[in-house]
Amino acid sequence: MADEAPLRTDDGRVRARYWLETGDDPQRAAGVIAGEQSSGTFTAVPGETAALKERSGARVDRIDVIGHASEPSLPVNVRSDRYTRCILELSWPVANFGHSLPNLLATVAGNLFELRQVSGLRILDLAVPQAFADACPGPAFGIAGTRALAQVPSGPLIGTIIKPSVGLSPRETADTVRELVAGGIDFIKDDELQADGPHCPFYERVRAVMAVVNDAAGRSGRKAMVAFNITGEIDEMRRRHDLVLAQGGTCVMVSLNSVGLTGLLALRRHAQLPIHAHRNGWGYLSRCPALGWDYAPWQALWRLAGADHLHVNGLANKFSEPDDSVIAAARAVLRPLSAGKPMVAMPVFSSGQTGLQAAPTYAALGTTDLIHAAGGGILGHPGGIAAGVSAMRSAWDAAVAGVPLARHAAAHPALAQAMEVW
Repeated sequence: MADEAPLRTDDGRVRARYWLETGDDPQRAAGVIAGEQSSGTFTAVPGETAALKERSGARVDRIDVIGHASEPSLPVNVRSDRYTRCILELSWPVANFGHSLPNLLATVAGNLFELRQVSGLRILDLAVPQAFADACPGPAFGIAGTRALAQVPSGPLIGTIIKPSVGLSPRETADTVRELVAGGIDFIKDDELQADGPHCPFYERVRAVMAVVNDAAGRSGRKAMVAFNITGEIDEMRRRHDLVLAQGGTCVMVSLNSVGLTGLLALRRHAQLPIHAHRNGWGYLSRCPALGWDYAPWQALWRLAGADHLHVNGLANKFSEPDDSVIAAARAVLRPLSAGKPMVAMPVFSSGQTGLQAAPTYAALGTTDLIHAAGGGILGHPGGIAAGVSAMRSAWDAAVAGVPLARHAAAHPALAQAMEVW
C-alpha cells in the first residue's frame, strides 16, 4: 500500500493498519476482529458491559473496501460467493496491556489471523503513542553511536560476512579477519548460522578474532567493528556479550526470530555494545501477500526493543524480495518512531551484494547511513580479500560522486577486476 501515509497516533492509543480479506460482511468481520483482540469473545458474556467496552474495547477507526475476489486467498472452512478486500485500521487503549512490547504484539498480531471470518490478513503499519515509545529502551547506539565506534564519520560502512558460513575453525576465521582488516574493512559479521558449535567454539573464536582486530587497531589507530553472533538463551547471551566487551569488541549480533522480543529486551538492558539484529526467518512471516507482516510494523517492534542495526535484504538480492520492497524496508528503519524519541536504526543491506548495487542503492535511498555487507562480493574477488574491500569502497565512492562505475573502474584496478566477476 505504497500510497498510504504512515500511521500516526495523537490521542494516546495504539493503532494498527491491516489488509483484510473476508467472505463475511466487512463491518461485521471488523467488529469480530476488534472484539477478539480486546474485551470480546465468540458470544456475549455478562461482564462485557457497555461501560467496559467503551473503556477497553478495540475501536474500528477505518474500513475501506478496495476490491473483491471470487476465491479466498487462504484456506477457509466456510465458503462464500465473494471475498471482500479492505483496508482496516484498529486502535486500542494502552491500558489494555501497559507499556509491554510482548503484550502489544499479542494484541495487534494475535488470534486475529486465525478467525474464520478472515480469508486473508496482513499487518501493514503500526503506531504507538509518545508515552509508550518513551517507556521502551530503543537503540542505545543507532547510527551516530555506530559511526563513532567504527570510526566512519561519513559514507556507508563497508562490510562483509565471514564465509564459508560454518566449517572454519577459530584460527581459520581469524586468518580471514586478518586479511579483511588489512584491506581496510569497516564492518565484519558472523553468519547467522555460526554460533557456538564444537568446531568453532564461541569463546575461542572471539579471542582469536579480537587478537587480530586489536593488533591491527594498535598499528592503524582504527578498529574494525565485528558483530559476533551471541544468539542463545538469555544468560548465554549476557555471558557472550561480556566476553566480547572484555576482549575489546564493539558489536554483538542476535537472530531476532530466535531470541524473541523478551530476549532482545533482556539483552538491550544488559548490553554496553551495539546490537546488530538479523532477521533470518523473515520469509515465513512475509512471503505470502495475504498473510503476515509488512516490514514497517515488524521492524518498529524491534527498534522499540533496542535493535541498533536491522537487516533489510539488498537490491538485486539472492532471495525473492523485489527492489521496491527492500528500499521501503530501509526507509522504514530510518524513519523516526516518535517526535521525542526517534529511535532511528541503521539499515543493513546484504544477500548477494556486490559493488554493482552501490549506485542504485544510494540513488533510491538518498543517504549513506547504512551498512553494505558483501560476503562473496568481497571474499570472492580474484585479486584477494583486500582487493575485494577496495573494490567495494571504490564502487561506493563512484556512487556518491555520481560517476559511472565503468569510468571509475578505469582508474581503480581492483574495481575493474571485480567487475569481471560481479
